[in-house]
Amino acid sequence: MGKNTGIQWCDDTSNPTGGCGGCELFDAIKKTGSCYAFKITRLRGGKHKGFAKKFWIVEELPGRMAEAARWSDLAGTERPDKPWLGVMPRVIFISDMSDALSNGIGFDYLKTEVIDVVSSSLGVQHQWPWLTKRPGRMAEFSGWLKRQGIEWPSNLWAGTSITTSKTTSRIDRLLRVGDENTVHFVSVEPQWEPIDLRPWLPRLGWVIQGGQSGDRKFFDTAWARGLRDQCLAANVPYFLKQLGSYVIHGGLRIKFEDGHGGNWDEWPSDLRVRQMPAIKPFSATSMSLTGATSAR
Repeated sequence: MGKNTGIQWCDDTSNPTGGCGGCELFDAIKKTGSCYAFKITRLRGGKHKGFAKKFWIVEELPGRMAEAARWSDLAGTERPDKPWLGVMPRVIFISDMSDALSNGIGFDYLKTEVIDVVSSSLGVQHQWPWLTKRPGRMAEFSGWLKRQGIEWPSNLWAGTSITTSKTTSRIDRLLRVGDENTVHFVSVEPQWEPIDLRPWLPRLGWVIQGGQSGDRKFFDTAWARGLRDQCLAANVPYFLKQLGSYVIHGGLRIKFEDGHGGNWDEWPSDLRVRQMPAIKPFSATSMSLTGATSAR
């Protein structure tokens, strides 16, 4: 659980589970990888509340989402340290330290800990972006809910993370989650090669982009400009989160005081784009995108 998180595109984080079943960033068999959640859990797991004991063993953390739902409503409140959030409701990122769609986590548990909470009288005050590298399982969960007559909550944004052109296939599965009122978004982080999102952009509501921190995999600012322009042409909100630890600009490496490349005051001015989906006030029937906001 992270209240007042440093993650630029949200206010806070909450994790209904701990650990991960593995992905291109973390080998659950060899127990190695560049995943930041793995590295943090390796240091704090079993010692601090809210972390999996071992990152490669996924476990339930009940009650943490309900605790987050009780946090105060921020609608109409400007965030001086994150001006791009404007006066949005509180934005709580689900699963920054885990993948709750990992095998072994049952749909009944996810309904109780995620769906019931974000749909509750407290939960509807907030917006809840949920990221997974298993959008196929998220789509299965969405279908499981629908068969029980339960709609995907409109304040629960469905997102997947991609790193390469090969992993863009995850987006097709993501788009099967929810309905026309669902905010579908993609986090292109850490980006390892040029990526073309144009085939999917007409159906996406938001794109986040970023380079890798704490690793020598480089991020080229040309990739940022390319994806920024793709989103601009498709009228999709775009958010450049960070440039990463190893940044190439015009063929040369550039360094920043911020080791993650997350301070946009250090960036070339044309890359300072951080837009959020614009939302309508919550109602029992709908909440949908209306546009985008940006700080600069």
